[in-house]
Amino acid sequence: MAGRETPATRAARAAGIEHALHAYAHDPAAGSYALEAAEALGLDPARVFKTLVVAADGGADGLTVCIVPSAATLDLKAVGKRAALAPTERAERVTGYVAGGISPLGQRRALPTLVDDSALAHASVFVSAGRRGLELELEPADLVALTRAQVRRLRRA
Repeated sequence: MAGRETPATRAARAAGIEHALHAYAHDPAAGSYALEAAEALGLDPARVFKTLVVAADGGADGLTVCIVPSAATLDLKAVGKRAALAPTERAERVTGYVAGGISPLGQRRALPTLVDDSALAHASVFVSAGRRGLELELEPADLVALTRAQVRRLRRA
């Protein structure tokens, strides 16, 4: 497991939650990393979630982490009046992860986190394990607890 160790996997292990890792061959030309993971692993895209860093009022340094289904579009108005995706460089610097591998777990600094309510409809969900080509599967309740997230609808109708 040494080759798969990331801050996210360490955080899951340290919390003592049941989880599984799923590796796949990442294609650098992939447009959507979360959709790539769903396709490569043969998963329903509704169970694979992307981690987006949003600049919004109220978050640490104005940043909030939003976890939404891979095929969905984030409704920025659900986050705040002036919410916008954070610049990639800023998201990478604050989380300690590279874009496409940003995990909601094990970030450099815990940011306020929101999880789309659709996650609760699944027995398990998949999020980035902290690097491109590696997904972490866990129960939605564990994801919410580990990130201290608020759960609400974040995806556009």
